[in-house]
Amino acid sequence: MTRISRIELTPVAFADPPLLNVVGVHEPFALRTIVQVHTDDGLVGLGETYAADDHLARLAAVAEVLPGLDVFDLNGLRRRVHDALASGGATQVGGMLNLQDPVDVVMSPYEVALLDLQGKQLDRPVVDLLGGAVRDEVPFSAYLFYKWAAHPGGEPGAWGAALDPDGIVRQARTMIDQYGFTAIKLKGGVFEPAQEVEVVRALAAAFPEHKLRIDPNCAWTVETSVRVARELEGVIEYLEDPTPGIEGMAEVARYTKIPLATNMCVIAFAQLKPAVLADAVQVVLSDHHYWGGLRRSQLLGGICDTFGMGLSMHSNSHLGISLAAMTHLAAATPNLTYACDTHYPWKTEDVIKPGVLPFERGSVRVPRGPGLGVELDEDALGKLHEQYLAGGIRKRDDTGYMRTVDPEFTPNTARW
Repeated sequence: MTRISRIELTPVAFADPPLLNVVGVHEPFALRTIVQVHTDDGLVGLGETYAADDHLARLAAVAEVLPGLDVFDLNGLRRRVHDALASGGATQVGGMLNLQDPVDVVMSPYEVALLDLQGKQLDRPVVDLLGGAVRDEVPFSAYLFYKWAAHPGGEPGAWGAALDPDGIVRQARTMIDQYGFTAIKLKGGVFEPAQEVEVVRALAAAFPEHKLRIDPNCAWTVETSVRVARELEGVIEYLEDPTPGIEGMAEVARYTKIPLATNMCVIAFAQLKPAVLADAVQVVLSDHHYWGGLRRSQLLGGICDTFGMGLSMHSNSHLGISLAAMTHLAAATPNLTYACDTHYPWKTEDVIKPGVLPFERGSVRVPRGPGLGVELDEDALGKLHEQYLAGGIRKRDDTGYMRTVDPEFTPNTARW
């Protein structure tokens, strides 16, 4: 029996471009916590999660109660996480989402690390522990953003600015040429809806064979959402979170044939029943980072399958440990049939050794090594931890950062 001996939590900061969204703009560095779970027989399991100070405190509280746990006891893991967080409180996730129960989001990196350990002990990849691969390659989408050429006072990055249709199409072409994506997602909610519709139409003209989607992060009213949906029927495969709340999404759904997708009004199991009863969403974007890990994300997939809802996958700024976990999960989930989101092409730094997760024809081949199939680069981890210590950022704050450039900026939720 292999048991946990100790936990290492290492917050890191990695370079992030100035990507625009409904609540502001990405700061120069994104934050993650790298979780290393050590066992009494010398194995190390890897997980990755958010790194805001309050989340780090919860991770540390759980780390204190995990030594002695059998690495195969995932039910025991959940009990210990729940008990350690009994005093609880909400947790802010990804800059926009507020989860009232932090158990799932804290459990996730530990569950991933234990599955990594199980795979290493059995000499099997995580995908086999999840039921086996139903696909050997997982397709991802080109994730496009309006963006500045550079952070204020910084040097322009390789991607350049993208603030109009030509800039977004140019960004898409670069990303597709490099990675071979066959689906395209535009992060909207930045400009007037008519301008963003123009961009989507420009993408459709430039890439007629690609599947398109847009996510304005609830920037539109119900009336605007219905109007835009009518304008984009036959152009996009789904419309993600055009307006806030289950009730608002249900109202939009009554007036469009386009499937509505969400990563904002259904982000916990308790929200599935009201969403199903209201027929508010037709596609749920899973995210193991806050649905409680890989096994609970499979449970979400089963519920979606039961009620005839489609399944896609959400992404936040992440590193290679998360990409590996996302790939194993998607490979083992039969009804996850939409191309997954990923921020990975925007990343220039990582904590894993290179060569395991290349994008080919827009897809990532499932790693076949034991566990997650990725190896931690200790030197890179140390460098990114030093970057975290020196950078001073302790939680994601897109709005605060935007206000250093535009003091009058207000998040655009349901503005248009």
